[in-house]
Amino acid sequence: MKGGAGHGVPGVLEVLRGLRAPRLEPWAQWYEAGAPERPGALRCVFLGVSTLLFHDGETAVLTDGFFSRPGLLRMRFGRLRPDRRRIEDGMRRAGTDALDAVFVVHSHYDHALDSPAVAAATGARLIGSASTRNIALGQGFPDERFQQVVVGEPFTIGRFTLTALPARHSPGDIAPGEIGRPLRLPVRATDYRTGACYSLHVRHDGRELLVHASAHSVPGALDGYAAETVYLGVGALGKQDEAFREAYWDRLVTATGARRVVPVHWDDFFRPLDRPLRPFRAFLDDFPATMDFLTRTAARTGVSLALPVPGRRSDPWAS
Repeated sequence: MKGGAGHGVPGVLEVLRGLRAPRLEPWAQWYEAGAPERPGALRCVFLGVSTLLFHDGETAVLTDGFFSRPGLLRMRFGRLRPDRRRIEDGMRRAGTDALDAVFVVHSHYDHALDSPAVAAATGARLIGSASTRNIALGQGFPDERFQQVVVGEPFTIGRFTLTALPARHSPGDIAPGEIGRPLRLPVRATDYRTGACYSLHVRHDGRELLVHASAHSVPGALDGYAAETVYLGVGALGKQDEAFREAYWDRLVTATGARRVVPVHWDDFFRPLDRPLRPFRAFLDDFPATMDFLTRTAARTGVSLALPVPGRRSDPWAS
């Protein structure tokens, strides 16, 4: 009996530790600074996961646009549809009701669930893979406003030049594959299959940045592309070994010559945006291990690290 009890108590403690969310306060010194609006200057607003608004006062480009953020039980056992109220609230936090483009990096629900609704409400064109097109068709989004990605082919919107580059989903993809037919709502989270996965290279007034949402990489995919700042997806990075993390940093940061890294896709997206963001709980990721790696590696390589604050307007080129 003693042996059983002795094994049981540590087991319960492990479960409880796994349910605990890490605090952000230990990394407060890396919070990204706000930047005042300046006519013509590029600004970025982080809105959780890999939802990023880039605007220059004339043109606005959004990646993903995920605001519904259904809870864990709904995601696991229920069926999903966009939450219009949360989308409206998310756009208020973004500070705009008009967009020129919504670019979807891949077709999982935490990237693509709301994207057609966001594009429809803001007048934007929707840009993504064939799988994202089937999500849009299932939601009644007008197909003439959908632009299917052609990898490596740049296109211009205002003063932005956007180029989609090949990427790979982070290890542990729970819904791989393509979406081969229009996805009629409501559907299960796992019906939102990955589809093609992209990095988005952004050139604006001769300066360059990269949005890379998934913590994995395709060797050589970024050859010939530079970036001053990388918005670096770190979801599940804490569960990988040091060699994986080093290779990831080398391919995304060192290879592009980036001098600034902004981690994204670290927040627990089962919490709504009207509550303070927190990292994934320990059973899903190891955020302290991720931040330990990022702070050490940034210091060693002379790269600036900035942890984004939701709703804060920032300067993508800040040192």
